[in-house]
Amino acid sequence: MTLDARMELTRGGFRLRLDVVAAEGEVVALLGPNGAGKTTALRALSGLAPLASGHIIVDGHVWDRPPATFVAPERRRVGVVFQDYLLFRHLSVVDNVAFGLRARGVGPREAADRALEWLETVGLTAKARTKPGRLSGGQAQRVALARALATRPRLLLLDEPLSALDARTRVTVRSELKRHVAAFNGATVMVTHDPLDAMVLADRLVVLENGVVVQSGRPLDVAREPHTPYVADLVGLNLYDGTAADGRVRLDGGVVLTVPETLDGEVKLVFPPTAVRLHPERPGLDNVWCGTVHAVEQHAHHVRVHFDGPLRGVADTAPSTIAALDPLPGRRLWLSVAGRDVHGFSRNP
Repeated sequence: MTLDARMELTRGGFRLRLDVVAAEGEVVALLGPNGAGKTTALRALSGLAPLASGHIIVDGHVWDRPPATFVAPERRRVGVVFQDYLLFRHLSVVDNVAFGLRARGVGPREAADRALEWLETVGLTAKARTKPGRLSGGQAQRVALARALATRPRLLLLDEPLSALDARTRVTVRSELKRHVAAFNGATVMVTHDPLDAMVLADRLVVLENGVVVQSGRPLDVAREPHTPYVADLVGLNLYDGTAADGRVRLDGGVVLTVPETLDGEVKLVFPPTAVRLHPERPGLDNVWCGTVHAVEQHAHHVRVHFDGPLRGVADTAPSTIAALDPLPGRRLWLSVAGRDVHGFSRNP
């Protein structure tokens, strides 16, 4: 493993407990709501927040193991791309990229040559003498990445690397970032709020809530079987707890659903909002329950209906169906879901 970290630290009344391992070339994404501990984890890895207990080991070298060992930030082989990039506005692009090299004692000529090599790698040679204020958001992100990689780190930290970009620019820059990170032979730890960024860029996800890990695994596995409401919302699924027996699951809200899978005991059920059908009157179907409209949102190509009742969740429906449903807040509707669209898994894997 390039990175082996077992981190415990306290800041004010907040306590973080997090294990992160990453092999050479692997990208680990930390996800979680605000205040979950993601930024605290990056501060610990970079050396800005010493551990209370545990260890941080990179390539077999101990960076932090209280109380005996603590390597200062400037002596760690770590590169950081900050959320707002933090480029030096008074320096040219090439001098920004060379800054970390110069700070580590590399001579001005060599630092400039290596900086120009990195600008060529990220496709910005033509902007070498430009000041950051004249760059687009995508170009600034690439300069920040080049600056972080120019020092040849063994650990790359990405703090919300695409959050400062507009939606159209993110598509292109996300693809470019994936290509550059894939070529990096160290370990990468990325913090993001965006599930798409995580799914596209990361090899493994670690989800934090209130300073502890609630789920980790490959993006596909996390998306298929979310363990908490936050994770379910993140990947766009309705999630319910229940008890299974004989092909039926009694959910905690009292609704009973028939499922095609063989399940037994305490389970979780998930299904996408697109699988939920809305009816003005009770339909002659299985897996039916009555709910109350809580809110309605217009999205690009569908209408999202938030419902309460014995089950709370969301349903996505076509705009053409709305007139017949008249889903005003407080209106009672019947809801249904086909068994084939429901996926269940053990609550205690």
